[in-house]
Amino acid sequence: MGTLAEFQTITDTEDFFDFFDLAYDERLVQVKRFHMMKKFGEMVEKAKGHDMGGDDKLLEYYKFALISVYKNFENGYSPSAADVWDMFDKPSGCGTCSTSSSCNDIEEVSHGVHACVSQAPISF
Repeated sequence: MGTLAEFQTITDTEDFFDFFDLAYDERLVQVKRFHMMKKFGEMVEKAKGHDMGGDDKLLEYYKFALISVYKNFENGYSPSAADVWDMFDKPSGCGTCSTSSSCNDIEEVSHGVHACVSQAPISF
């Protein structure tokens, strides 16, 4: 394993696996590349701002994160459209708000999902 500075220069999915000396199925990575890197990126972002005890510990966390994400996809994980496009993380505009960015009534409604609470509920 290399240094944190080397890790930060990596841009290709396969290079992350090579950096951590991890075996992987090339076909699986080719098919699920976008989804894997999105989840891996989310885990890397979560580590920012936390004291992991030095670069070596941080790199171990990143390695674990990559293994975890890869194993989920290897075992059949298939993200929903909401996971892929973050459609539920980005609140939609409502009748009183012309755009989601101008809404002042955004609240978490369930497990990280945010919505405008002044928007009328939708019923089917």
